[in-house]
Amino acid sequence: MNTLPVHAVLNRRFSDPIPHSSFAIRNSFVIRHLSFVILLVVLLLAGSQSSPAAEPLKALLITGGCCHDYEAQKKILSEGISARANVTWTILHEGDSNGKEHEFSIYQKPDWTKGFDVIVHNECSGQVTNAAFVEHIAKGHADGVPAVVIHCSIHSYRYSSTDEWRKLLGVSSYRHQARRPFRVETVKPDHPIMKGFPVKWQDDPDELYEIKKVWPECTPLAEAITPAKDSDRHPCIWINKYGKARVFGTTLGHGNETMSRSEYLDLVTRGLLWACDKLDENGKPKSGYAKE
Repeated sequence: MNTLPVHAVLNRRFSDPIPHSSFAIRNSFVIRHLSFVILLVVLLLAGSQSSPAAEPLKALLITGGCCHDYEAQKKILSEGISARANVTWTILHEGDSNGKEHEFSIYQKPDWTKGFDVIVHNECSGQVTNAAFVEHIAKGHADGVPAVVIHCSIHSYRYSSTDEWRKLLGVSSYRHQARRPFRVETVKPDHPIMKGFPVKWQDDPDELYEIKKVWPECTPLAEAITPAKDSDRHPCIWINKYGKARVFGTTLGHGNETMSRSEYLDLVTRGLLWACDKLDENGKPKSGYAKE
């Protein structure tokens, strides 16, 4: 073996090259390349693994009342959203027998939103006017629990003397037009919720809700246009802030046809994720909240 003695190495000048044996050269080559292979394998394994799922969002769907097929809609909404995002459901379905006058039982609880990450309101209680009751519902959101408000929930509690429900919604509405097709136009196409939603959408026969007031914290994202009257436009998709809570709302969704559309379910899913701060700037679920 052609190895220099220790004293010979120590006595060499710093700039002089130190000869190596062929064994040492081969050994160094193998070590360097083995390290590279190990690093490459680790990176490939890391890249092949998807982001671990987060704890699912716990959603409460409150549904029921007059005038709509809530038996079908509770399945359309819950199953459609869960097919798109990491969401689990508790469903409260009440009030079909006495419709507009029904006071949902969960609202009787002092801390009725406790244990939920988001509340989806798809209820129809238009004749409930008890101001203290309505303010208690809104208070459950003011402390920060997000809300998704759909169709007839916009007309629920509309005759109450308090404005708190209307402030929570972000809009005030008291009537709707006859059920018929109408055009929907996006006004905020760059908002993450609207990514992928058509710029112009010809809706199924539905009810165009006339919006009489947009509250200061509300931002319309799309408008419904009265047929044959292009200047008569009403917000039909929007976002709102109420206290500490984010709110997503839409007046669309009277019929099962509209609600079953992939565009509609994609939209409401993005709205729910946005309300929970789980939607990224590209309109995609944040890490852990996409459906695997």
